[in-house]
This record gives sequence, structure tokens and C-alpha cells, in this order.
Amino acid sequence: MIIKKLLLSLLAALGFVTAAAASEGGIQWDRFPTDKLTDLPSLQHGAKLFVNHCLNCHSAAYMRFNRMRDIGLTDAEIKEYLLFTTDKVGDPMQAWLDPKQAKEWFGAVPPDLSLVARSRADIAKGSGADYLYTYLRSYYRDPAKATGWNNLAFPDVGMPNVLWQMQGQREAKYIEQKDAHDPTKTAHVFAGFTQTAPGTMTPAQFDESVADLVAFMTWMAEPNQGLRVRLGVWVLLFMALFTIVVWRMNAAFWKDIK
Repeated sequence: MIIKKLLLSLLAALGFVTAAAASEGGIQWDRFPTDKLTDLPSLQHGAKLFVNHCLNCHSAAYMRFNRMRDIGLTDAEIKEYLLFTTDKVGDPMQAWLDPKQAKEWFGAVPPDLSLVARSRADIAKGSGADYLYTYLRSYYRDPAKATGWNNLAFPDVGMPNVLWQMQGQREAKYIEQKDAHDPTKTAHVFAGFTQTAPGTMTPAQFDESVADLVAFMTWMAEPNQGLRVRLGVWVLLFMALFTIVVWRMNAAFWKDIK
């Protein structure tokens, strides 16, 4: 049952429609700044953004609050700044929104985001972090949609822009462009954004904050990644040294045998 729920969460990640279908098409993904993954202040800021903006509707039930000790937070800091949906530091990161209410309001329960950074990778387009970094920065106002928002990376997305106060509001510009292969046809081509209302952050500051949020979500999807990489380096060094030792022992054993 748990595996079934996890698979459904992965398929529906970041939208209230089938994400597997929505991943087809869209725009080319931007590259996520991977140096954020090893920067503790960035991960801590990302945790704050996740709790304040994502955990309202989405859960991260496969992650416990106390696991954030690994990114340099104490239990006291977790309780003071991040613990809004439960009283215990050891509890999973559950959304405050009741699943029954969510289904009634949105038509479906917002998916769990524990593993979304791993589930959205695409061989042709990039990593899951690349997708999230692009997706969260690609919202624009669209009055034709029920939520009033649309997204270039996830066309017809069901989720509104939860970061709009930081980013501000903007509209997408499109131009009619003739088809290079058939001059009788035209295509509706994206030609940039027009900022209609400023946010609390500059574009550069917003990109930095989104990168922090994505870094935390990437870390959350595999908290042991840093330890695994470090151990992997030591294992490879040991294997290299062991190979040299075995090679010399083999040579010494066979040197007098013709």
C-alpha cells in the first residue's frame, strides 16, 4: 500500500493533473546551480521556504523534521522556525491541509513532494533539480485558467504560483512566426515576459531563493547523498590501493615459478 501511494505521488508530482503527461513538451530546462547542494546556509534557507510556501498544501511524509539536523539546524531552531504542522521534531513533514478538504477544493489531493526532485529527471532535458528550478521560475498570469496562472515548463498546470509575492506578476508575450518548413503556416512562439507588478525581490534575488528551495528539495529526496559520495571516494581509493597490493603480491608469488 505504501509503495502504491509513493508511485502515485511520483506520477502526480507538482500538479493536480497527471505529471507524466505534462512532462511532455514545454520549454528547455535551465541548469540548476549545483553548488547550492553543499552550501548549508542555502539548504537552511530552502528549508524555510519549503515549510512556509510548500508545506501548506503538499506533504513530505518520507522526511522527518529532525533530519534537518544534517544541514546544521538544532532542534530548538527547528521548533522555532519550521515546526508549524506538528509539535514533535521527530514527526514526518505533513501538510496542514486536510486531504478531504484538498480533494473537495482542488479535485485531488496535492502530491507528496518527498521524492519529486528525483522523479522528474529527464535524460534529454536534465535532472529533476533542473526541472524544478525552471518550473518555479516559469509562472505567468493567464486569466483563461481557473487559478489565474499558467506555466511554460508545465502548460495548463493546476497549481497556482505560490511564490508570486516574491517574484511579482508578469504576463507572457507571444508572437506569430512563420513555419520555416511551410511559409503558409504560422506558429505561436513565446517571446519573453512582461512584468506587470513588482515583487518583494529583484529577479536575481528571486532566482537565488528558488535555487535554495530546489537545493533543499533535492537534498530531501536523498539526504544521504553527501555521505554516499564521500564514502564512495574512500572506497575507490581503497580499491585502487588494494589492487596495487594484490598486483605486487601476485608478481612476488609467481616470480620464481616458470
